[in-house]
Amino acid sequence: MADYTHISVDSESDSAYGENVDSELTSLRSSIMNYHYENGRRYHAYHCGAYWGPNDERAMEHTDLTDFADQHPSARVIGTDLSPIQPSLVPPNVQFEIDDCCEEWVYSRDDFDFIHVRGLYGCVADWGKFYEQALRHLKPGGYIEQVEQSVVPKSDDGSTDGTIFEAWGKVSLEAGDAFGKTLRIVDEAKDKMIAAGFTNVVEHRFKAPIGSWAKDRHLKELGRYNRLQWEEGIEGWSMMLLTNLLGWSRAEVELYLMKMRQGLRDPKIHAYQEQ
Repeated sequence: MADYTHISVDSESDSAYGENVDSELTSLRSSIMNYHYENGRRYHAYHCGAYWGPNDERAMEHTDLTDFADQHPSARVIGTDLSPIQPSLVPPNVQFEIDDCCEEWVYSRDDFDFIHVRGLYGCVADWGKFYEQALRHLKPGGYIEQVEQSVVPKSDDGSTDGTIFEAWGKVSLEAGDAFGKTLRIVDEAKDKMIAAGFTNVVEHRFKAPIGSWAKDRHLKELGRYNRLQWEEGIEGWSMMLLTNLLGWSRAEVELYLMKMRQGLRDPKIHAYQEQ
């Protein structure tokens, strides 16, 4: 189901902008803590290279799972990650595990009522296998929920055409293809879920402004936070993929990111990303 609407531009758009979590899990094997460092950023050690994003303090925020556990105290909540960066103080019904969701799942058949997936674009080589495993481990009548976002900024008025945003989308998709783990899953998830055997699949698509250019008050606030996310996130999103897969130098990436940040602050560009 599409929830798209045209987003009106605020002619008086402003440029306002809106924690780092330093944590450890002491029960893990020391080898998992032997992080890989590259281009000034820290990356996971377990299945090194399987994920494009850094796991240092600049990239971490893991309060959502504990919030869910607090809201559902009778539920058993399991979170998985490639890195031991979860908080050590968590609700008693939360369990964090170091695991790769692309490998064979170790859980029992029909083990879960609900599986939440978010932000795995560029992380999974075989989405068909992933969804088949999820279906196998869900109880009859269980649900899977997935939240992804497009890496291709768009605009309704053509203001992204010929800009650094257009280049960003093309380069990002190229890098994901070279990595062998698509960045297009936001557009492919529904069909792949159905192919894996899921039924009653419903898709909601939204536009998230990048910047405070939208006239609607809620979208303006959302855009401010989204721009902040881009400002702080673009280096981690791109550095490993562009240097290791596309052969860019660190200096070339940093120049590219400088142009992106300039674009993010340009009030004449009314970019959004689909989610």
